Amino acid sequence: MPAKAAKAAAPTPAEALYFQLFNEIGIIAQLSGNRFQKVLPHQLTVAQFSLLNHMIRLGDGWTPARLAAAFQVTKGTMTNTLQKLESKGFIRVEPDADDARSKRVFLTPPGQSARDAALKALTPELSTLPEGFPPALAAEILPALERLRIWLDANR
Repeated sequence: MPAKAAKAAAPTPAEALYFQLFNEIGIIAQLSGNRFQKVLPHQLTVAQFSLLNHMIRLGDGWTPARLAAAFQVTKGTMTNTLQKLESKGFIRVEPDADDARSKRVFLTPPGQSARDAALKALTPELSTLPEGFPPALAAEILPALERLRIWLDANR
């Protein structure tokens, strides 16, 4: 055991601020995910809903590997999520026409309906927000959060 343990440098005010920011974002993600999980239909998990929503926002036809990278999960974790959604009929996985070694993931009409039903189920949860968090405040912070997301995505 070394005589003197190396002391970690005290965080700068900016580092402490960023830690507090990410800590708040993490807590918000946990609290909102738990609230959403309670009301999602079709026994969807938040991860499954997120994948359906992703395909609606950005289009489908992605490879499982590209989806795993986008969600920053292992290929095994993504494969498990895809298998569960495929068993529910919400996606279909097909061989890649350009690369027989790969597959492509497509949203099905029932998958679109499941995502829409999930949004409808989430509406009561979202409708209570203005009581403690007015829309004007959400509109004010949204551009900053989008900017942070874009920077983090570009700097993985």
